[in-house]
Amino acid sequence: MKKYAWILLLIIALSCKEKQEKLPVLGNPEIKDGETVYPKIKDFSFTNQDSLIITNSTFEGKAYVADFIFLSCPTICPIMHTHMKSVYQHYKDNPDISFLSHTIDPDRDTVKRLKNFSERQEIDGNWHFVTGNRDSIMNIAIESYFTTAYPDSNEPDGFVHGGGFLLIDKNRHIRGVYDGTDPIDIARLIDDIKILLKE
Repeated sequence: MKKYAWILLLIIALSCKEKQEKLPVLGNPEIKDGETVYPKIKDFSFTNQDSLIITNSTFEGKAYVADFIFLSCPTICPIMHTHMKSVYQHYKDNPDISFLSHTIDPDRDTVKRLKNFSERQEIDGNWHFVTGNRDSIMNIAIESYFTTAYPDSNEPDGFVHGGGFLLIDKNRHIRGVYDGTDPIDIARLIDDIKILLKE
């Protein structure tokens, strides 16, 4: 009898762990027709380092990690890039996860410059460095990804932007936010991607 009780407890414990192994959906939900509706990343259209148009459809059926950077940034961007590259190296051969870096300085970060940067960093495959209309990039940063991105002449590099990485699921929901400068948060992101890809 005791043996069966232990087996039952083990099954319950494992099933509870499985239920906990799910990432939350972030953002302020609305109730529509009696259902909870979470905010989604809005439609977008930008151009990547290979001159390809990148839209929400590019990520259909897959998750992605997004951030906002600019190539001449002398402060947090180099650290962010190093950390994003470590996550990318972990998952670069996995077709179910992609990476999306938006430049907030499209006047200087042209397609050619983004291409040169990605080649120097030996980035291939599923990491898109995108540029486009500056207002569109700033708006999606603030309205969809709930991060900071705006020009500021008082800053030494001319911009204010958040250093976060955002984990987006295949339904365009934000499932995690991580400090792109913190190695502990980067390790958490690597683990959370594994959890998300099991859903």
